[in-house]
Amino acid sequence: MYGSHTGHARRARAVLVRAVTAGALVLLAGCSSSSDDTSAPAGSPRPAVASPSQLPRAQSPYWVNPDGTAARQVTQLRKAGKERDAVLIGKIAQQPVAEWIGVDDPESQTRGFTEAAARADRDALLVLYNIPHRDCGQYSQGGASDGDSYRAWLDRAAAGIGDRSATVILEPDALPHMEDGCTPQQFHEERYALLKEAVRKLKSLPRTRVYLDAGNPSWVTPATRMAEPLRRAGIDRADGFALNVSNFQTTRDSKEYGWALSTLLGDKHFVIDTSRNGNGPLSGGDHEKAWCNPAGRALGEPPTTRTGDRLVDAYLWIKRPGESDGACKGGPDAGEWWETYALELARNARS
Repeated sequence: MYGSHTGHARRARAVLVRAVTAGALVLLAGCSSSSDDTSAPAGSPRPAVASPSQLPRAQSPYWVNPDGTAARQVTQLRKAGKERDAVLIGKIAQQPVAEWIGVDDPESQTRGFTEAAARADRDALLVLYNIPHRDCGQYSQGGASDGDSYRAWLDRAAAGIGDRSATVILEPDALPHMEDGCTPQQFHEERYALLKEAVRKLKSLPRTRVYLDAGNPSWVTPATRMAEPLRRAGIDRADGFALNVSNFQTTRDSKEYGWALSTLLGDKHFVIDTSRNGNGPLSGGDHEKAWCNPAGRALGEPPTTRTGDRLVDAYLWIKRPGESDGACKGGPDAGEWWETYALELARNARS
């Protein structure tokens, strides 16, 4: 709700995992290389084109996936002679975006992404999104069948991360959907317990940072309403909370909401999803129009840890720009690539 996510988790990134396992990543055409580039291991076929550059670590320590959806689209567009469109989609392909861990074989997925990131001396950015009764039966419905299934899934995801560096955004919408009444009351206690266990388990890993999702500034208001849910979900052991995942609220409004919430939580830090907030939210009273593939949106601030705000650890692209919010306004299913929307986001971007 207010930003849909299913396809990310539903579609395990099998192409990348197979490539990592085989020791050769598919490389992106046309982007300049640098000394930070990942390169194919010895014995792999020599690529005809260069991989996307990793961003300077001091600016953004997160891994740029050379086999991401946008990267593959750039290659296809160039082959089709659509250079202008390729340049626009390249604005997405050259940035680190989160990898949403699917239901099937989470251990192979998290291991594949974290190993690839480690080879590039970068951190993996992951989203765990499989809580039971996910998304209240809406576009992103699904999740683990019960608490025990979720615990087993989480164990495998954590095993795949191991001792490699990772930043995890934990269960988008899970807490806000309880607070707004979307998730039935009978599931609340189990959900709090599962989230608390997840924080504890992930924080037992030596190099994993964890941010609990806390919705966005337009959803659960005022911010005081989110403080107690976060406490019950284990925010005390987490590194902080995440705001604006898959939504369009401005960075300024997100900071204001985050600061208010942080004050109630002992100055907890937070991260902001800036992937599509360059033009802010769509105005109007129809919630679906506002959050589900709204027209006229733009890419926001590029991912960085240089936020200039002591409480904001990073601006991140958690929602994968160009992937649909759901089957609304002519879009495909949630999480599926939608080139028309991706081009609009990139075309409207200020940089």
